[in-house]
Amino acid sequence: MKIRSIDVFQVTYSLLDQKYSWSNDLYITGVVSTIVRVSTDEGISGYGEVCPLGPAYMDAFAMGVPAGIAELGPALIGMDPLQLNLLNERMDLALGGHNYVKSPIDIACWDILGKVSGLPVATLMGGRYRDGVPPYRAISQRGPEEMAEDVLKYRAQGYRRFQLKVGGNPNEDIARIRACRAVLEPEDILVADANTGWLPHEAMRVVNGVRDVDVYIEQPCSSLQECLAVRKNTTLPFVLDEVIRGVVPLVEAYNLGAMDVVNLKISRLGGLTKAKAARDLCQSLGIAMTLEDSWGGDVTTAAIAHFAGSTRAEHYFTATDFNSYVDIEVAPDAPRMVDGLLPVPSGPGLGITVDESTLGAAIVSVS
Repeated sequence: MKIRSIDVFQVTYSLLDQKYSWSNDLYITGVVSTIVRVSTDEGISGYGEVCPLGPAYMDAFAMGVPAGIAELGPALIGMDPLQLNLLNERMDLALGGHNYVKSPIDIACWDILGKVSGLPVATLMGGRYRDGVPPYRAISQRGPEEMAEDVLKYRAQGYRRFQLKVGGNPNEDIARIRACRAVLEPEDILVADANTGWLPHEAMRVVNGVRDVDVYIEQPCSSLQECLAVRKNTTLPFVLDEVIRGVVPLVEAYNLGAMDVVNLKISRLGGLTKAKAARDLCQSLGIAMTLEDSWGGDVTTAAIAHFAGSTRAEHYFTATDFNSYVDIEVAPDAPRMVDGLLPVPSGPGLGITVDESTLGAAIVSVS
């Protein structure tokens, strides 16, 4: 089997909640997502998706994906899509960095591998540990009372894990955390995610101001060193996200005792192949994980579901159902949360059927 062509489509999602805000006054009202189709000479195609959270979050932006694939794609034509490690080595040789460009191609090849073998991606990634996983709901940064109202709204829909977008004024963030924890039950999980938005002195004010609250602190500052300084001065459990850009930073953070949980974003790591390597290392080291991506729709959500469903329960912290945030369905049979659980598809590959009529015309085709 050989890769015959790579086609790139872009879909503009609007947010069902109109606006999503996080630290440093950043926000989106919609996102441009890239869906990639990898086709083979045997008539089997696979799909992948990457959706940067606007141009200011991570080293990624929507219009960079088509340009990157136009540069990278010719080096992959004629390769066997089932040889995932070889494919990733070729991508790294052909294009330095730009992991987010490589991610949807890698995901699409996992989809092809599953369709060829007749097995779900979760099985191929090590084994299907369960049929569904509890996702978290991200709570857009607003006033404390408004965020608490949002927590209650989404809790009524079945969510029991919540990620508050903080990283603003420390006094307001302390009030946000306290207001949201007050409306939750003891078994619910609350994460205060600053997305690198605090300076160290601000982060210290917040962790001291909520030291009696049952809350996780996620990525308070921009560097590992700054985050570690904050961690050393709090007993609250700690999550690292933006600084985890690969296996080497993950090992460095582990050796420093810098976190209790890590956030593994598929596109930041370069696709499911590299995300699986990081995931398996975390399982060996005893690190809990949030398994997700920067944003996305049905294809991304399916990939996350397989990634999470093939992770040991004791190392699973949470995951994301991004298709619940956006207005367009590109795969009607994609997993969607039911009774508090995101189902892990059981069909071959990603286990979804992409409706190509929703994608429009390809904006880049490599063959």
